[in-house]
Amino acid sequence: MKKVVRAKKHLGQHFLNDSRIAFDITSLLSKNTENVIEIGPVMGVLTQFLIKNNYTIQVVEIDSESVCYLKSNYPRLKIYQGDFLQLNLKKEYPFNFSLIGNFPYNISSQILFKTFENRDQITEIVGMFQKEVAERIAC
Repeated sequence: MKKVVRAKKHLGQHFLNDSRIAFDITSLLSKNTENVIEIGPVMGVLTQFLIKNNYTIQVVEIDSESVCYLKSNYPRLKIYQGDFLQLNLKKEYPFNFSLIGNFPYNISSQILFKTFENRDQITEIVGMFQKEVAERIAC
């Protein structure tokens, strides 16, 4: 039996479990995408499709339980364990990349602000946001 990761309220985690939606999200990446950074992969529901599409993928995960899960289930995956918001993107990822994730409600705005600050490096962002956040962004 595969170990599962439990959602942690203090991290604002809400897990995406529907693999059809995960496939749809990953399908939105541009066709010329090469490098992908995934924020908060937890148990790899998006990651599995990114790997199948042969992207050069690296993930950023703050939750140590998720990191252990990812290491045991995706042993070749490059994992940065830490807070995306504290990450020096130019230092850790000195190349252009697409950003993808199922973004937690409590930090999705900060993720977007960090994306704007690094817009010369981030070629696109694809992700799932809570409806209220998406509506605020669209206005």
